[in-house]
Amino acid sequence: MKSIAFYLGLGLLFTHEMDAMPNHEWRLLPILNSLSESSAELVFLIAHIPFFALAIAFVASTHQRTRLLAQRIASGFLILHGALHLAFLGQADYEFSSTLSSALIYGAALCGIAYFLVATFEGDQ
Repeated sequence: MKSIAFYLGLGLLFTHEMDAMPNHEWRLLPILNSLSESSAELVFLIAHIPFFALAIAFVASTHQRTRLLAQRIASGFLILHGALHLAFLGQADYEFSSTLSSALIYGAALCGIAYFLVATFEGDQ
């Protein structure tokens, strides 16, 4: 069950990042919001390549301890990411107003919470 919550959350996050492009998420981010629109969009897009590559590499590691730590960090990030989106609500540049966008963002956060709840009940160390 913990793995289902984790991988579903990761899938929701990755899909949210696709949804972030038409919603101009870079406009909300420090440093990127000071760049020109085209530069910020390019940096935002290109920065996701190493982010995704590292995330996939660590959560798929053959070393169990590395994999577990990466899953914990990623699950914590899912929760933090949802909280950040809550904090951005109401800002002029916040464009994630669709039901789908909200489902991706907060669904991922709920998966992160579910991961830790299941891990706690399973006695995960």
